[in-house]
Amino acid sequence: MKEQKVFSIVLLGAPGCGKGTQAELMAEKYGLVPVSTGNLYRNEMSNDTELGIKAKQFINNGQLCPDSLTLDMLHKHLTQLTDCKGIILDGVPRTIKQAEMLDGLGYEHKIPVSLVIYLKTEHNEVVARILERAKISHRSDDTPEVVIKRIQNYHEQTAPLIEYYTRHGKLVEVDGMKTIEEVFESICEIVDRHI
Repeated sequence: MKEQKVFSIVLLGAPGCGKGTQAELMAEKYGLVPVSTGNLYRNEMSNDTELGIKAKQFINNGQLCPDSLTLDMLHKHLTQLTDCKGIILDGVPRTIKQAEMLDGLGYEHKIPVSLVIYLKTEHNEVVARILERAKISHRSDDTPEVVIKRIQNYHEQTAPLIEYYTRHGKLVEVDGMKTIEEVFESICEIVDRHI
């Protein structure tokens, strides 16, 4: 089994909690490479690649893509990065099974997680944020019906990762209801202790 040896931070939280914004700020300050599986998938879909066509069927219905499809795409992307100080994972892992696969259980490429930052937010706030973002960005996966389905998926499949990474001693919680600047300040305090 090959192991991807790079410092990796997972941003965890409900859709619309600000993971993408914080990833950009962290990338700029620390020289880390943000890796958003959502962006990777959107790129594949806009280029109508075989992977993108498969992914579109799931994403546009508010469903999660199969774990192996997501991790194969992630592994492929990571092997193309050179001279990288570290990465910020956004959108993966989304399930306990994906977390185990990243740890090398049932998957041939180990991609260890160094630190998990959980952006804790309230349900009504994330819905409002996503719907506002939809007006600005015109993302096809931000319709009200899909948003509700994505948040439902998050609570059913992704939220259990909070306990999983807490048990593994890797999770630190941040209040995602504060301003972008305040959230970033909290994140920096955490990252500075780990890098």
